[in-house]
Amino acid sequence: MLRGRWRSAGGALVRVTIVWAVSTLTMLALAGILPDFRLQSHDGESLTRVGLTAAWGAGAFGLLSALVWPVVVRALLLVPALVLGLLVFFLNGSLLLLALHLIPAGYGQVAPQTAVVVAAVMSAVASATSTALAVRDDEAYRRRLYRLADRRRRRHRRADAAGPGAAAPGIVFVQLDGVGYEVLCRAARTGLMPTVARWLDRSHRVVSWRTDWSSQTGSSQLGILHGSNFDVPAFRWYEKESGEVVVCNRPTSAAELQRRAIARTADGGLLTHDGASRGNLFSGGADQLALVLSVAARRGRANRSRAGYFAYFSDPANAVRTALSLVAEVGRETVQSVRARLRGDRPRVARGGLYPFVRAFATVVERDVVVAAVIGDMLAGRAAVYADLVAYDEVAHHSGPHGHDTDQVLHRLDRSLALLARVAEHAPRPYRIVLLSDHGQSPGETFLGRYGLTLKDLVRAGCGLPVSRRAGRTRSGAEARTAVRAALHRPVEEGEDEDGARAGRGSDPVVLASGNLALISFPDAPGRATREWIETAHPALLATLANHPGVGFLLVDGVLLGPDGAQARLDAPGEAEELLAVYGPGAAGTVRRTDTFPHVADVMVNSAYDPRTGAVHAFEEQIGSHGGLGGEQCRPFLMWPVELSAPPRGLVGAEAVHRVLRRWLREADGPQVPLAAHGAVEDRRPEGPGGGTFPSAGVSAQDENH
Repeated sequence: MLRGRWRSAGGALVRVTIVWAVSTLTMLALAGILPDFRLQSHDGESLTRVGLTAAWGAGAFGLLSALVWPVVVRALLLVPALVLGLLVFFLNGSLLLLALHLIPAGYGQVAPQTAVVVAAVMSAVASATSTALAVRDDEAYRRRLYRLADRRRRRHRRADAAGPGAAAPGIVFVQLDGVGYEVLCRAARTGLMPTVARWLDRSHRVVSWRTDWSSQTGSSQLGILHGSNFDVPAFRWYEKESGEVVVCNRPTSAAELQRRAIARTADGGLLTHDGASRGNLFSGGADQLALVLSVAARRGRANRSRAGYFAYFSDPANAVRTALSLVAEVGRETVQSVRARLRGDRPRVARGGLYPFVRAFATVVERDVVVAAVIGDMLAGRAAVYADLVAYDEVAHHSGPHGHDTDQVLHRLDRSLALLARVAEHAPRPYRIVLLSDHGQSPGETFLGRYGLTLKDLVRAGCGLPVSRRAGRTRSGAEARTAVRAALHRPVEEGEDEDGARAGRGSDPVVLASGNLALISFPDAPGRATREWIETAHPALLATLANHPGVGFLLVDGVLLGPDGAQARLDAPGEAEELLAVYGPGAAGTVRRTDTFPHVADVMVNSAYDPRTGAVHAFEEQIGSHGGLGGEQCRPFLMWPVELSAPPRGLVGAEAVHRVLRRWLREADGPQVPLAAHGAVEDRRPEGPGGGTFPSAGVSAQDENH
C-alpha cells in the first residue's frame, strides 16, 4: 500500500511538473509574439534569466488560479451567470497581472488588454495538457474521479456505516429534449451518435411512446417527473378566473403547475429519495437542484435557478473553455444562417438578433453546466438523477429537425453521454443510464410563411374585427430563451408584455400559439363557451377556421370540426377515430382526455398535417415544431438498459412513462436511499448552490465543443 501511495504521489508530481513546463513554454512563446508582453528588462537579460522568469510567472499564475479563483467566483455568485461568463477573461487577466508582480526582480510586464489574451491561452493550454495526461494514464484518471467523490464523505465517517459493497444501483435519467424516436434511430444507424449505437448493440433497448395532445416539454416533463399533467392543455393557455396566461416556461407558472401536480397526486415526485434535478422545468421532488425553472422565482440561496453555475465556473479552465466555445457557437450559427439564406433554403425563419446567443447558451453553457452537475451527482453517489439537455430542441426550432445543423448537435450530445458513461465506471455506486425524450419535432413551413397571415389575424377576421395590414410574428416559446433570462436574473413574470400575460383585458378573443396547436378563448364568455354561444356571437368564425387549408381540425364543446362540414362527437363511438385517422392511432384518445380539462380553451385548433412529408404548420416562428398532433413530434423515445424490465407495449402519455420510471427505481437492488459508502453518511444538505461535488479541470474537457 505504501508503495502505491508513493507511486501515486510520484505520478502526480510528474504531471504537475509537465503542466508547469508546458505553461512556461507557452508564456515564453506569447512573450515573443505579443508586443505588449515581455519577460525581461529594457536592458535585456540572458536566455536563462528569461526562462526562470517565465517559470516563476507560470507557476505563480497556476497557483493563484487554483487558490484564488474559487474564492473570487463564490464572491461573485450573485452576478448573473452570463455576466460571470463574460467576466472570465477579465478575472483571469487580473490574476496574470498579479502573478507577474510576484516575480522577485519584477521583470514581467504586460499591458492589461494583452493580459486577458495571455491568461486565456495559458488556462486553455494548461487544461488541455492536464486532461491529456489524465486520459493517457487510466489509473490517474480513475484516482482523480474517485478523489472528487470521496472528498466530502471523508468528513463524515462513522464506524457502523455500510461497506462499499452495500451500494444499490443508482439511475441517471438523461432527457434529450425534442429528439424523436426516428431521429434517434437514424443518428445511431448512421454513426452520428456512436455511443447510443454501441449501447443499443450491447446493453440497451429502445421503444417509442406517444405523447398527450400537448406534445411539449411543460406537459410531458410535468407528467414524467410528478406523475400528473392533468389540466395542461398546451404550452400556454388563458385562465378566465384569474385573467392570466399560464406559460409553462415562466418560473411562476412552472411553480404553480408543480404545486397543482403534487396536490393531485399527493406525492412529491420521482426524485424525492436522494434525487437531483438538473436543467429541468420542474424539480421532481429533488432536494438537489440546479437550473430548475420552477424554483427560479425563489430567493433562497440554495433554490435559485442558477444554482450550479458556481461549481462549474469555479474552475478557470472550465470557464475559459466554455466562454471560447460559446463564442465559437455564435460564429457557427451566424455562418450556418448566412449559408441557408444564400442557398435559398425553404422553409426558413429569421435567425438574427439575439438568437445566436440563445442558441449558444443552450448548446454550450447549459449543456456544460448540466453535464458537470450530473457528473457531480454520480461521483457523490446520488440514487436518482434527472437531467434535461435542450440543445437539439433549440436548434431544430430554427434550423429544422433534419439537416447538418442538428446533426452536429446530436454528435456533441453523444459525446456528453460518452463522458457520463466513463464517469459511471468510477462512481462509488453502479449506475444505470436511461435515455428518453419528452417529444419529437415535426418539420414544416410556418402558418405565417405559408399563408401570409397569423392565426390571430384569421381569428380576428372571422370575428369581424379589424386586422393589422402588417403581418405580425408570434414569439417562439423555446425553453432556452427562459433559461437565458433566468441566468440573467430576468425571468419573464406576469405583468410583462411577452406572451400576453394579461391578455384577458377587453372582450377581444385571446389567441395563443403552442407550436402547431392554438387556443382561442373568449374572456366575456362565462366558463367554457358552448358552440351555440360562439356561433351566435361570431357566426363566421368556426367555418372560417375549419375550412382554412392550414387548419386540420377544431375542438369546440366536445365536438371535432373538420373541413367541408365534417364533424364528430367525442362521445360517439368511432366518429373521432375516423376524423382523426390521419394523425395516427391513439390521437382521438388524447383529444378526449384534453376535452375533460377544466382549462381547455373555448376553441382548440390543430394545424393541418401531411402524412406523406410529415409536415405541419406551426402557429409561431418555428420550422421544427411540437405542441400538437401530427408526425414525429408525437413519437419520443424511451431507452433503457436490459437489466431493467421492459416497459409495457404501446405507452401513451407522460403519466404512463412516470409509472415505468417509478418501477425501475424500485427494481434497484435495495431501497433508493442516500448512499453511505466507505464508512460515510451522505450529507444531503445543499453544499453551495449546486449541492454536489463537481469535476475539476480535465474531466469536462473531454466533452469540449469543437
